[in-house]
Amino acid sequence: MRVSTMTVYRLIKAGELSAIRVGRSYRLRPDDVDRYLGDRYTEAG
Repeated sequence: MRVSTMTVYRLIKAGELSAIRVGRSYRLRPDDVDRYLGDRYTEAG
């Protein structure tokens, strides 16, 4: 996604990106990441 780790944490906390908490870390499903990116994709021109 080419964003910082803190940006991903903020997206998770805001509920914009779903994740599962495993111990002290988060796990993201590839389908959820693809859905998030697809929802925000806009074609230029």
